[in-house]
Amino acid sequence: MKDFLRKLELPAFIKDSRLTASIIIILALSLLGTIIGFIISPLYGVAMLLLFLLTCIFAVYGTYVLANNANNYAANLSYRIKRGEQEAMIKMPLGILLYDKDEQIQWVNPYLQLYLKNKDLIGSSIKSVDPELYEYIQDAITDKTVQSKIIELDNHKFQMIVQDDLGVVYLLDVTKYVNIEEKYQQQRLAIGLIFIDNYDELSQAMSDENLTDMSSYVQKALNSYVKKFHAYLKRIDEDHFILLTHMADLKKMEEDKFSILDKVRKDSSRRNTPLTLSIGIAFGSESLNEIAKQAQSNLDLALGRGGDQVVVRQPGENAHFYGGKSNPMEKRTRVRARMVSQAVEELFKGVDHVFVQGHRNPDLDAIGSAIGIVKIAQIHGVDAHVVLDTGDVNYDVGRLIAKMKDAGVDEDMFMAPNEALNKATDDSLLVLTDHSKFSITYDQDLYERLKSRLIIIDHHRRGEEFPENPMLVYIEPYASSTCELVTEMIEYQPQGGEGVLNNLEASAMLAGITVDSKEFSLRTGTRTFDAASYLRSIGANSSVVGELLKENINNYLQRSHLVSTIEMINSTMALLMGEEDKIYDPVIVAQAADTALSLEDVEASFAIARRSKDEVGISARSTGKINVQIIMEKLGGGGHLSNAAVQLKDVSLKEAKEQLLNAIDEYNKENE
Repeated sequence: MKDFLRKLELPAFIKDSRLTASIIIILALSLLGTIIGFIISPLYGVAMLLLFLLTCIFAVYGTYVLANNANNYAANLSYRIKRGEQEAMIKMPLGILLYDKDEQIQWVNPYLQLYLKNKDLIGSSIKSVDPELYEYIQDAITDKTVQSKIIELDNHKFQMIVQDDLGVVYLLDVTKYVNIEEKYQQQRLAIGLIFIDNYDELSQAMSDENLTDMSSYVQKALNSYVKKFHAYLKRIDEDHFILLTHMADLKKMEEDKFSILDKVRKDSSRRNTPLTLSIGIAFGSESLNEIAKQAQSNLDLALGRGGDQVVVRQPGENAHFYGGKSNPMEKRTRVRARMVSQAVEELFKGVDHVFVQGHRNPDLDAIGSAIGIVKIAQIHGVDAHVVLDTGDVNYDVGRLIAKMKDAGVDEDMFMAPNEALNKATDDSLLVLTDHSKFSITYDQDLYERLKSRLIIIDHHRRGEEFPENPMLVYIEPYASSTCELVTEMIEYQPQGGEGVLNNLEASAMLAGITVDSKEFSLRTGTRTFDAASYLRSIGANSSVVGELLKENINNYLQRSHLVSTIEMINSTMALLMGEEDKIYDPVIVAQAADTALSLEDVEASFAIARRSKDEVGISARSTGKINVQIIMEKLGGGGHLSNAAVQLKDVSLKEAKEQLLNAIDEYNKENE
């Protein structure tokens, strides 16, 4: 009986009170029927008794059978689940690896073993089997925030998850989904805008026949290029094209470094019609409208940097630059200078005050051009000042201010930054001269106050860092200096600019041109001499320019000392370095770089010196064969193809040198 009861181990659902109550009620009703049967008739009572006994037997037996079947079902289900787990661990596309505290493999399931080259894994270290797997496990152990990572084993992609506390690595085969994602990324659309930089200038001097030939050549060259990369090209007008391509083909174009730039430049030069292309390409957004706007912005950036280059960037990311190896071509027309001059006049209307500021440590080009803008504002009846702390300036700017005081002119032209900030209103206007990077502007507080009412006038190539939505931008990288651009603007003022500048102001602007053109030897075009000639005609004095640019003995000795430290980085690049504990004037450092550039076989020079206790400056100069602007941009600086600089915070001279050498190596690899 005990054995029977032991076997009759009821499952939980049979022990349920509702089922028990139901059985008891049935038996009670059967017993009641038996009693009633005996009351009616003994024979009928005996029959009902037999039925009652039969019911009891069937109830007990049925409960036993049901319990037994239920237990068998549960056991079978448990077996199937365990067997399924085992089969899943062995056959499903999930790799499992167990390792011990010594990072040696204790067990791998057969599925994972298929993708590991070493078949005898047990007891081997993870590092010896797969170094990448080992490195990720180490990352997961040291950094708990590391989540799953996609790795590759035997041309299959796996999503890897590490549970270090259990010593388990899970690898889920996601090859199919990764391939779908890669295909999606490769087929995403990129939009490009292509512009022929100097089409208008060349077309004005060409016959219809030559113009047609030139236009046809550009069309064929571009069609041939995009066909190679399976892209779509459509001409919008004479000098604009639109380019549609997939991301996979765009990557191939980037690997090709957009060789179409060099081809068009070289082939057109042989035809005596030198053309260059500027291209802006954007991608990465789900909105085609946003991609198109970004492409236009990238094209504007390429043009602002002087053209002959490609800018590739997606919204919110850093730009990639290609090309930009040639000096910007001088524009043969002054139409834009006249239009900008008129636009400035319109913007000055209704303005209560115009503030003009250059870059930090302003030179004569920044100050001279700022003076020119102030004088333009004043002849239109607008209060205007140059924002400058006259007690802390470079020696050449200091000489100019001293001469102004001695001559008794323009004594109130300069305004201290704090005073300018107090006088600034919502109707004021800020003009940035000789720079477009807001991080190097002279007074950051004034910029933040008036950044929504901004004019930019500069001759350096435009960089990624650029103010949002300025009211007017006049950037011409072909120009020798910002003073040259402002001089042309003055010429288009009423009466040809007569009476706008006095002799000393004209001399200051001529000095700015002289400094930035390195005495008319660099980036000097016909318009540079035209501007200088105009300044001379209205009173600029070359002897005053010479006095402003005179170098004192101490500065000369410092410059000579810097030049004496020269060492050749390679066969064409020279490096100059100051002392760690000595602070140099930025102008002296720049002059030293210029001097090194004049030496035989030197095509680029870099001068490194400390500007303050926490800042190191690098001045870079080039003859034009090497684009020092791109090198300086890699370090966070900028400038011009042949004249650039950068300021590095909280680094030693040795660290600055290492960063410079790394940037040069990267530049050389990109231009092999």
